[in-house]
Amino acid sequence: MAGTTEQFYSSLPPNRMRLCYLLTDSVSFSAVPDDWHIIITDIENSTQAVMAGRHEDVNLIATGSIVSVLNIAFGMDNTVPFFFGGDGATFIIPPILLGKAMKALTLYRETTLANFGLNLRAGTVSIAEVYAKGHTVSIAKYSSSAAFFIPVVLGSGLDHAEKIIKGDDYLFAPPDVQETQLDLTGMECRWDKIPPPANKEEIVTLLVLARDFARQAPAYGKVLKKMDELYGLPEKRQPISVGKLRLKTTFSRLGTEMRARLGSIKWLELLRTWLVALYGYFWFTTKSGKKYLKSLVEMSDTLVIDGKINTVITGNTAQRKALQKLLDEMEATGEIIYGLHTSGASVMSCYVRNLEDGHIHFVDGSEGGYTQAARMLKGKLRTG
Repeated sequence: MAGTTEQFYSSLPPNRMRLCYLLTDSVSFSAVPDDWHIIITDIENSTQAVMAGRHEDVNLIATGSIVSVLNIAFGMDNTVPFFFGGDGATFIIPPILLGKAMKALTLYRETTLANFGLNLRAGTVSIAEVYAKGHTVSIAKYSSSAAFFIPVVLGSGLDHAEKIIKGDDYLFAPPDVQETQLDLTGMECRWDKIPPPANKEEIVTLLVLARDFARQAPAYGKVLKKMDELYGLPEKRQPISVGKLRLKTTFSRLGTEMRARLGSIKWLELLRTWLVALYGYFWFTTKSGKKYLKSLVEMSDTLVIDGKINTVITGNTAQRKALQKLLDEMEATGEIIYGLHTSGASVMSCYVRNLEDGHIHFVDGSEGGYTQAARMLKGKLRTG
């Protein structure tokens, strides 16, 4: 149909230049069409859940919210930008997907509340409403490999939408979900905690927010250049390595995944899943299995730019202290505010549509790295 915007994101060209340079290349960014919508999911009281040791449940539920929307988009031959945040996710979607996505998320919310006692909030704000308030949402597509690319968003629009959706006065009338089928096909959470790669000491989860939205690009470019200088290019600070991957195939863990995916434990399905997981030990030693593991590392979602930097990296203590020196200096001059959490491992949940190029792996620091870093950042915002 002439004038339709539903393939807007799919048609954006991928950029292979270094990310720190892409951020300041304004011609690579496009305004999101004003008939699109922002959806944000967020687990209520996630900090308390993480502090109580439920970080794996929090990550799994957040992953499920992404899978539920991506399966709808895939079924409608569409690609949408999304951002994993540890305890929730953000999507920017065309109007044709809005109704189905919100129905699926409402049904998923009911499932997770019944099975985990955790309340997944989901809300939506139109891009037109964001623009009407004077905010911007500019997007580019960054390609880190031939098969994997991420959306990069600048502007204050997503931050504004988050404040609306998480505000006390936000009202959302849940859609009728009687005819809705929840499709969480492909959601997996079968990897044990992943220690840092060889010769690395720690996992760092970092959030960086520019104080002035108009100065996001130079501020974030400075941080990313420093990370390149200290840690090396992104593949050098990748926290996931093939040598440290270990399957977690206990009935307990597989049962938790099944409750999130199917709403209940189905014992024959659980047994089948367990046998498939056991077969994985052998399959990963084959040529196909080794190829999958290599691509798994390449397609691990360890960097998100949704108006702020969200990243999980690995390195040593000296590198982190040098990075923090710059962050503290930039914070003192009012350029940024940041939150950081250090842990001894990363955790990974997955969306596996197929074993070739249809898989994405969501990474967080252990002990709720993103949630803990956000707690630090929010504390700084409250105190000034």
